[in-house]
Amino acid sequence: MQLLKKLVKKYNSVSLILRILVGLMIGTGLGLFVPQATGLVVLGNLFVGALKAIAPVLVFVLVVSALAQKSSKMDQRFGLVIGLYLMTTLLASVWAVVASFLFPQKIILADAAATEGSVAPTGLAEVMSNLLNNLVTNPISAIIDANYIGILFWAILVGLAFKKVGKHETVNFLTDVSEAVSQCVRWIINLAPFGICGLVFNTVSTNGVSIFVNYGSLILLLVGSMLFVALVINPIVVFAILRKNPYPLIFRCLRESGLTAFFTRSSAANIPVNMSTCEKLGLDKDMYSVSIPLGATINMDGAAITIAIMTLATANTMGVSVSFPTALVLSLLATLSACGASGVAGGSLLLIPMACSLFGIGNDVAMQTVAVGFIIGVIQDSVETALNSAGDVCFAATAEYYEWKKKGKELPYFLGGNMELDI
Repeated sequence: MQLLKKLVKKYNSVSLILRILVGLMIGTGLGLFVPQATGLVVLGNLFVGALKAIAPVLVFVLVVSALAQKSSKMDQRFGLVIGLYLMTTLLASVWAVVASFLFPQKIILADAAATEGSVAPTGLAEVMSNLLNNLVTNPISAIIDANYIGILFWAILVGLAFKKVGKHETVNFLTDVSEAVSQCVRWIINLAPFGICGLVFNTVSTNGVSIFVNYGSLILLLVGSMLFVALVINPIVVFAILRKNPYPLIFRCLRESGLTAFFTRSSAANIPVNMSTCEKLGLDKDMYSVSIPLGATINMDGAAITIAIMTLATANTMGVSVSFPTALVLSLLATLSACGASGVAGGSLLLIPMACSLFGIGNDVAMQTVAVGFIIGVIQDSVETALNSAGDVCFAATAEYYEWKKKGKELPYFLGGNMELDI
């Protein structure tokens, strides 16, 4: 028992990021040289499963607890966060259109049977209708199904109700519940190196280099566009708001949030990680407990890029001539539909047929493009999720630090201030 305690103490004394990198290297090595060690896959499944299981409960109790406090209120920071989420998603889709015109792609259409069982929405109205219907779903069902629009809606109502009628003891109880669930999240995240090891092993051992042979240039365009948004467009937006060097914040968000999101490939699973990162960044829990799960729904830079590039590649493959002004209309459609992607089974890929219909491309052809998306998804979806998730934290922090700057409060040291943070 003493030995076990010493091992745990030694494990916890090492930086989490360093531990994750070690897990990443071990998973890669085992995937390359011992691919038959399939038992490691269980570690990845357990880690992602635990994050997905705790995330809806975490969001609900944090929002209820935050709003139940007598002093809590939504201020202009929240409006700025939403504005940044929507603006950067639009900028990402516009850049995807520009990149597609600079580097036009044609794709080898895959068998549409790969998408069997998935139903694509027929139009933007259906996407938005699904989104609104999710808003008023049964609150218990919303938590079970990880429907974050519904979770936020009911959590806000219940939180405001507690704020109006709750007693001091009730508010304290909600605070204790919130802290208890947050502690569970910290324990799960502390085991991330084992989960990442299993996830990397699974990816390396089951996916060869064959996808690069047929779809290499398409993958490069998708990944390159997403990296351009992460490392150029987003920093410009942050600089415009804070007037500080944005890259320390950008790289911290990519390291703390994007790294785990890349391997879990789930925005929902990464919500606990993002909230933990916001806590490390010194952000206000009242604000990030709402903005982070909302960002997982409407901050969809990567999804907008995927929809725009895959749609224009399909148009090029079918010989459909697309003018640049018409393509810009596609970027607006991609932005709006990406924001509603969370309410559609299959996420961004199943919104491609709707975008293809803008150019008169039939559903049969469009669904073959969706099948291609599933083939390259091991790379495309990983980078897309990392971009989306890191942006959730980055823009929540940007809005918070902008408010600090206006009030003359000291900024974190990595933005030129003197405030020390636990990072």
